[in-house]
Parts: sequence; C-alpha cells; structure tokens
Amino acid sequence: MTSDPIADMLTCIRNAASVRKAKVTVASSIIKRKVAELLQNEGYLASVKETGEGAKKTLEIEVKFLPNGTTPVLKGLQRISKPGQRTYVGFDSIPRVRSGFGTAILSTSRGILVDRDAKKQKVGGELVCYVW
Repeated sequence: MTSDPIADMLTCIRNAASVRKAKVTVASSIIKRKVAELLQNEGYLASVKETGEGAKKTLEIEVKFLPNGTTPVLKGLQRISKPGQRTYVGFDSIPRVRSGFGTAILSTSRGILVDRDAKKQKVGGELVCYVW
C-alpha cells in the first residue's frame, strides 16, 4: 500500500524511460488510467492498455522512443500536488511548463485535463504533475 499511487506510477514510467525499457506494468485505477491516457494523447507514451479483471486490473504502459530507438520522448515527470501538500490553481494562474514546451496535468471538476484544455474551458483545479 503506497500513500501516493500516482507518484508511484509516474516514478515507474520515469524509471522505465531512463533505462530504455519499452514496457512497464502498474496497478490500475481510474485516475491512473486517465493520466496515462492523457500522456499518450500528448505523445509522451506509445500505448496504454488495461488488462485483468475486477480488483486485479493492471495498466500496461509502453514508453515512446524517438526514431533512433534509444532516446525516450519523455524527458521528465514531476509530481506537484502531494498527499501532504495539495496544490490548487485557478484557470488564470495555470503555470507554463518549460516555457510552453511541457504540459501540466490538472484534476478539475470536469475531469483530468491538460493545461491547454483547462484554460480553454476556464476551469482550475489540483495540479497533478508536470511533463516535459
């Protein structure tokens, strides 16, 4: 039992990318699946697939690499809001990650959104992580 399962998933993805491992498997939850799907939609992950049944569901995440096959697309992941210190922002104060070259993922009242979509919908929320 981990106190921060989202940070655990992000660490597994970060570690897999750094050692050039193509696939990683983590326990599944709704928020983990949504975050992984957003990372896939933004082009940081190659694929996300949920397997298993009932309480034993897992996420099979495939890390995306550049055409040379050895350099991961994902350069960094940083967990922002933690269980001990939650971080909330309004839509007008959503930070730019790496001068616009990265992405912030937020948990909002309209679901898990990337910074661009949250600003369009004019909704703030909890900063989950930064990705670049």
